[in-house]
Amino acid sequence: MSCLMVERCGELLFENPEQNVKCVCMLGDVRLRGQTGVPAERRGSYPFIDFRLLNNTTHSGEIGTKKKVKRLLSFQRYFHASRLLRGIIPQAPLHLLDEDYLGQARHMLSKVGMWDFDIFLFDRLTNGNSLVTLLCHLFNTHGLIHHFKLDMVTLHRFLVMVQEDYHSQNPYHNAVHAADVTQAMHCYLKEPKLASFLTPLDIMLGLLAAAAHDVDHPGVNQPFLIKTNHHLANLYQNMSVLENHHWRSTIGMLRESRLLAHLPKEMTQDIEQQLGSLILATDINRQNEFLTRLKAHLQNKDLRLEDVHDRHFLLQIALKCADICNPCRIWEMSKQWSERVCEEFYRQGDLEQKFELEISPLCNQQKDSIPSIQIGFMTYIVEPLFQEWARFTGNSALSENMLSHLAHNKAQWKSLLPKQRRSSGGGCAGGSPDHTDHGTEDEDQTVTEGIAP
Repeated sequence: MSCLMVERCGELLFENPEQNVKCVCMLGDVRLRGQTGVPAERRGSYPFIDFRLLNNTTHSGEIGTKKKVKRLLSFQRYFHASRLLRGIIPQAPLHLLDEDYLGQARHMLSKVGMWDFDIFLFDRLTNGNSLVTLLCHLFNTHGLIHHFKLDMVTLHRFLVMVQEDYHSQNPYHNAVHAADVTQAMHCYLKEPKLASFLTPLDIMLGLLAAAAHDVDHPGVNQPFLIKTNHHLANLYQNMSVLENHHWRSTIGMLRESRLLAHLPKEMTQDIEQQLGSLILATDINRQNEFLTRLKAHLQNKDLRLEDVHDRHFLLQIALKCADICNPCRIWEMSKQWSERVCEEFYRQGDLEQKFELEISPLCNQQKDSIPSIQIGFMTYIVEPLFQEWARFTGNSALSENMLSHLAHNKAQWKSLLPKQRRSSGGGCAGGSPDHTDHGTEDEDQTVTEGIAP
């Protein structure tokens, strides 16, 4: 196992000048480096919102309010860091359920490959531990524990770390969303056009990336981090800021848990890099890049799934689909997700208004209605991607089912549009039919990092 260099509450200096890694000084900050050369962010290095920029536009009488908001945006890092620095290991009260609930959860797991799987019900039945329970089950059913000789206790510990690093106060970007994306990824990995070519490593990468793709998400988007001078925006030079943080945090947890410590060094290096490539692909700003590539491959009919690079590209596409699949779910679940993500948008808008910042697109509750946001999102982001995915799968039963739900849900939102419109500007967010492609690309960047419905 490679030797790791750790330093808390200070800047981490690398001996090798070729490693162009920027580190920041912050409470509980932990960054790791092994021989892989991939810097990893550790639990405790919370993405703290820098309110120094906001001080210039805030009156002194609002200091108490600022501190309150600062606590709300600490992403549980004060709690985690203070306990970790005192040497107290948080204990997760998992599976404290009676037999009736456990029996229902087990019954649901027997149908985990069904597209109408209700992740909200499953999360309640597992006492808020849907991500851990789901991943343990999927690793077992896919034979990954046996194939990679994983220690079950260590795997469970790692998954608990991942679940805990999602923030339950986020209406949308929380562990339930991660579990939902993971269940969708499982369904996509079973697609006949893809399944027969996948290796155990492909499957493990797909499930791990789905589970951790939004870990430690702050509940605000990249533009917010940039305009508040957040240290992560500087660290990653305003490029895929949140996705880079999700990836590096995942690497840190993999190393801390030592889940893969028994595997050859070259293999763990490859796993870390491929996880990064998958998670970074979820950046909404790269949507057209991946869609164009997929269209070209399908047009040229040159996808060779025997080739590891083509399989990896399809895993990226599958993860992107899983990340934005909520509009393709049955209406009852799709509507819940839509309301959750818009609530997260509106919270950011309220915060921006509070500190006299320009309100981001889609985040103004008085102008951006849920139906208009959803119609625009479905039209310009979801439909183009899922139509191409259906072409790849040969219009499989699952693809046809998803497109059917998508059309139904879009019609439902259109029927609600007149009732929900808050103002004459309520149709912004890409919902009006006269939006140009150029305008759509600008709006795509505001649908928040991590691709939300």
